[in-house]
Amino acid sequence: MDLIIYVLGCLTLFLEGTRCQGVYAPPTVRIVHSGHACNVEEERHTERVYTIREGETLELTCLVTGHPRPQIRWTKTAGRSDRFQDSSVFNETLKISKILRTQGGRYYCKADNGLGSPAIKSIRVDVYYLDDPVVTVHQSIGEAKEQFYYERTVFLRCVANSNPPVRYSWHRGRDVLSQGSDKGVEIYEPFFTQGETKILKLKNLRPQDYANYSCIASVRNVCGIPDRSVIFKLTNRTASPSIKLLVEDPIVVNPGQTVSLVCITTGGEPAPSLNWSSSNDTLPEKSVVKGGTLTLPAISSDESGLYSCVASNNVGNPAKKSTTIVVRALKKGRFWITPDPYHNDDNIQIGREVKISCQVEATPPEELMFSWLKNGRALRSSERMVITQTDPDISPGTTNLDIIDLKFTDFGTYTCVAALKGGGIPEISIDVNISSTTVPPNLTVPRGKSPLVAREGETVELECLVSGKPKPIILWSRADKEAAMPDGGMQMESYDGVLRVLNVSREMTGSYRCQTSQYNGFNVKPREAVVELIVQYPPTVEPVSTEMRQAIGRPVAMTCRVLRAHPSRVLRYKWRLGSRLLHAGHFVDQRDETEYTIRNLTQDSLGEYTCDVINEAGTGRCTFLVTGKAYPPEFYYDTYSPLWQNQPRIYGFKLQWTQMNPNAVDRILAYRLGRRQLGFQQQWWLNEIPMKDPIDKGELITHNLTELIQPESYEVSLTPITRFGEGDAAIRIIIYSAPINPHLREFHCSFEEEPICMFTQEKNDDFDWTRHSAATRDTKYTPNTGPSGDRSGSKQGFYMYIETSRPRKEGDQARLVSPFFNVAPKNPYGITNPPAYCFGFFYHMYGKHIGTLNAFLKQKGQLASEAPVWSLTGNQGDHWRQAKVSIHPTAPFQVVLEGVRGPGIEGDIAMDDVTLEEGECRPGPGPGDLRNKAPPTCPHIWLCVSLAMTFLGGRR
Repeated sequence: MDLIIYVLGCLTLFLEGTRCQGVYAPPTVRIVHSGHACNVEEERHTERVYTIREGETLELTCLVTGHPRPQIRWTKTAGRSDRFQDSSVFNETLKISKILRTQGGRYYCKADNGLGSPAIKSIRVDVYYLDDPVVTVHQSIGEAKEQFYYERTVFLRCVANSNPPVRYSWHRGRDVLSQGSDKGVEIYEPFFTQGETKILKLKNLRPQDYANYSCIASVRNVCGIPDRSVIFKLTNRTASPSIKLLVEDPIVVNPGQTVSLVCITTGGEPAPSLNWSSSNDTLPEKSVVKGGTLTLPAISSDESGLYSCVASNNVGNPAKKSTTIVVRALKKGRFWITPDPYHNDDNIQIGREVKISCQVEATPPEELMFSWLKNGRALRSSERMVITQTDPDISPGTTNLDIIDLKFTDFGTYTCVAALKGGGIPEISIDVNISSTTVPPNLTVPRGKSPLVAREGETVELECLVSGKPKPIILWSRADKEAAMPDGGMQMESYDGVLRVLNVSREMTGSYRCQTSQYNGFNVKPREAVVELIVQYPPTVEPVSTEMRQAIGRPVAMTCRVLRAHPSRVLRYKWRLGSRLLHAGHFVDQRDETEYTIRNLTQDSLGEYTCDVINEAGTGRCTFLVTGKAYPPEFYYDTYSPLWQNQPRIYGFKLQWTQMNPNAVDRILAYRLGRRQLGFQQQWWLNEIPMKDPIDKGELITHNLTELIQPESYEVSLTPITRFGEGDAAIRIIIYSAPINPHLREFHCSFEEEPICMFTQEKNDDFDWTRHSAATRDTKYTPNTGPSGDRSGSKQGFYMYIETSRPRKEGDQARLVSPFFNVAPKNPYGITNPPAYCFGFFYHMYGKHIGTLNAFLKQKGQLASEAPVWSLTGNQGDHWRQAKVSIHPTAPFQVVLEGVRGPGIEGDIAMDDVTLEEGECRPGPGPGDLRNKAPPTCPHIWLCVSLAMTFLGGRR
């Protein structure tokens, strides 16, 4: 007995687990296309290829299934590379208007709803285009051996950018040129070009070779792209271009002057075109080009460089002439003092040598002139005052003043003056003081300035005291690692020895080196010092903010964790509900988290809980919102045929959803349903949907929306309600669409739902089909006709039938009309071969008065009446049988099922499980085997029960 209870318990758990999964399903994805496709290769083994003409509109739609509703993301690989681009599109439809050739590549649609692996499908977009061809002409003149004349050969080369590869053809006048048609003509494709060009070779030019030559580029009208052509006129005057620059080289000018460069053609047929370019990649923004003249108004130093004039007429090689513009300038003057190199002493002393060096950047460097002054008076080179200029290759723009055997009378101010020959540029003067107070630099860190402790976000000043005369520039850099300084560079300059850092961050903690620069100071070994910076920052905690949903009466545990903090040795925490202090303490034993537990959640204990973690630098806060709000519902988007239409201009919609985490909070008592028309500032129309029983996870809930007005769309809001109050709402848009089902391969109707899959009763017939099940149908009046269950054998299952009892009379018709189905042509420019579909259904025709069951095909826009495709008359026995027929529509179509009453009341005809599949019908089992082909509803469960019973029997 115990074993029986155990087995039944296991079975119960298994069933509950199966039920809990409900309608939750991982995503599936399919890419469909619209827009201006030239061709779509659907059956490639590796991938689908979508071909489109450049400039047309690309439109790809990602059709997904899965619950919860998957998130959709479009991404693309660039050209032939498999590297993803940064840009992504989070939308079902990807639309690119006026697509460019660079936008071709492989597009991926990724759908993810957190269940299983994401679903990914790809399609390769191939953009077709054809540019105008270009003809270039080349000549070769070679001396033939043992001959005293010259052979002149001309090559005409035709090139056009295209996708797919282009085909070329040559014409001379109106005559087509082909290989072998003329002994003086040879046509070939160079091997190394791989079909990218076509060369026409004219050997030893003849008078008839001087003519108009046409190159026609063709992609064979793919995507409707027309052929493109170009004409070149070959004459005895055809020649490559030659040009001349009417300017000097180089051109030396002062800043602010206007410079004009003139380029003229001296030869070339056809007339060459002239273009200007610059070594600075682009011409200056204010430059003006008119014909062959380039004008640069108010030129600046940044605009100096090489300027080139290029002439091209597609004959031979382009002609190019260049000139250099030099803009005169002086900048960056600096100096340094070098003590006597023959003594191990950095100080300046009487009787020893001292050298003063002065350096500037000059353009052009050959115009640079230096002069020296002492106390304002000109200084000439002598035996004790030696003035030299350094070799330009070693140290350009540098002059030195060597003072030999320094005397007291040599003390004073020495001035280095830099100028350019001819003037026009301001001079640069650099003053250097040589005296008894001129001493080398020294660096120290003030007391209490290292280590320097600061808090994150403050402004800090790292300080090095610099002494000496002249006072040098101080260079700051990181001493502990190779890292950038706050301004982004590797070094920062300071003239007062102070490095100011705004809004200091924790990443700036470390060692900083201050170092003297040799410029504007002594040319001696650099002095340096190190300053330590410690940045304190408040604790970084997690979670920063989180929501915790729980039912009344259950426990709630909240944990606040410290990720990092400085200093970390003194950490305190405080738990609060609102402003009320709940608990406080210190972190001990190297712990990095604190926890607060609500043992029994009540209405009073709902609210916002905060945990403040505190150190010297500030506070980090974890926030927990404890609430009894229900999670939002999850709308179910995979409802089959959710829209139906029973009245003119009125439609209904089957709204389905599951509840997210229904057991996390109190039982959901009802849903508040709101709806309003889109595009109108209307108030919500509200009503409540009561829930009598608890909701399981994955349980699909259905509510029919009625009295919706065609063709309006509606915004629907759904809010769960518990004893806590309203939960989070979910919103979806319902868009009216004509009853057309595009997914033919998926169409199947078993009439289990009231909308009956958008089938409608014809208004002009005599009576209607009835939706019924064997469990509710009264058979006491007609016991010898009609089915005893639906097609699967279930008495609870539904089917459609005609009731032939009175007042029906012989010959009365009941007609049931399907929704419209689209015919999607594989050729977007029209249907040449009508596609095939297999229409199938199960029928039950039992009774001695059975009449006729007919099926018709009704196509939209066709004047001819509906075409009969299937018919059967008379008693077929108390069995469900299947009918299948292939149909070949050429336009959107409907299927009509017509039941005709026979001579008496025992003539009920039933049908069930209507299907429509792409492709011709395949032969199936014989009629005798078609009574019930539905699989058992749960074979694996019954197998478990059978094994358990067998095991128990063995034990007995």
